[in-house]
Amino acid sequence: MSKKVFITVGTTKFDKLIETIMTNDILKELSNRGYDHLILQIGASTIDPDCTPRCGIKKIEFFKLKPSIQEYMRSADLVISHAGAGSCLEALEARKHLIVVTNELLMDNHQLELAEQLGKDNHLYHCTCGDLLETLRVMDLGGLVPLAGDNSEKIARAIDRLMGF
Repeated sequence: MSKKVFITVGTTKFDKLIETIMTNDILKELSNRGYDHLILQIGASTIDPDCTPRCGIKKIEFFKLKPSIQEYMRSADLVISHAGAGSCLEALEARKHLIVVTNELLMDNHQLELAEQLGKDNHLYHCTCGDLLETLRVMDLGGLVPLAGDNSEKIARAIDRLMGF
């Protein structure tokens, strides 16, 4: 049975994440974990990803933006996302295994604080592009704790606190 990974950068431009995902090492590790179908949502990127099947990945597809990514989230077995609060919440509320990749180029990196807190609570894994491969190698998705109920308000308060509101 096909296992699908959905990668999202939201509306941002996070070329480094897309480039990292498309490396042979990452593709091989995803394949070793049983994934064989990638869908990349590349946002504002100007990259034109090579969608040639390789390294055990049988199908690779991409798009820039859609009115909703909900169907892609729902159909994914694993979500790899930028650290935007909306994308994180959408994946967690859909009860998806989630790896959040923070963008080190952001100056005011409140996204890192959010990812660290959700990681500390065992809701997700978080990393940078530089350590994504190691995260994939050591992750134990069975150890992740789903969000209980609708925690949007609780998480929104935590984000407000982190932002100083």
